Amino acid sequence: MSPKLAITLNALALYAISVVLLVAFYWQLAYDELPCPLCLLQRVAFTALAVGPILNIRHGPRPQYYGLVVIAALMGGAIAARQILLHIMPGDVGYGSALLGYHFYTWAFLGFVAAILAASVMLMFARQFAPSQTASMRGPFENAAVWLIIALTALNAASALAECGLSGCPANPVRYQLLN
Repeated sequence: MSPKLAITLNALALYAISVVLLVAFYWQLAYDELPCPLCLLQRVAFTALAVGPILNIRHGPRPQYYGLVVIAALMGGAIAARQILLHIMPGDVGYGSALLGYHFYTWAFLGFVAAILAASVMLMFARQFAPSQTASMRGPFENAAVWLIIALTALNAASALAECGLSGCPANPVRYQLLN
């Protein structure tokens, strides 16, 4: 795999993370379902997943950047698994509504597992780590992916601040603390 292809695949990973954050943000606004504290932590973990691809795009592919993806995915997977286990008892309807039959925290867990798998596969292609001119390999497609993640991170941070205020987030949020 060439470094250019690896950078393009990293940009595609950023777009995939953006879709996850956009769907969660859309669901929050369109269906008035405020995310719980564990949901907010999962969004942070998805944002942390983006750090590795951003560094790969900026500085060229490096194994340690894929390692950051694995660490973020393990963190996010643990948070999502915790939430799944909170709602595993028979009769428990779970938190929030479901999308295609699964709650968002279950989808998040599957997404984090997929991220670990994707980073592991990318690590098997050593040719991408050859020294190269990274700046010439970045184009508008890759730069737009980076800026989209930055914008979504800022929007989610503002939303979390509005929801939780300057204190701890409520366990079952029903209103924005700063907007009251």
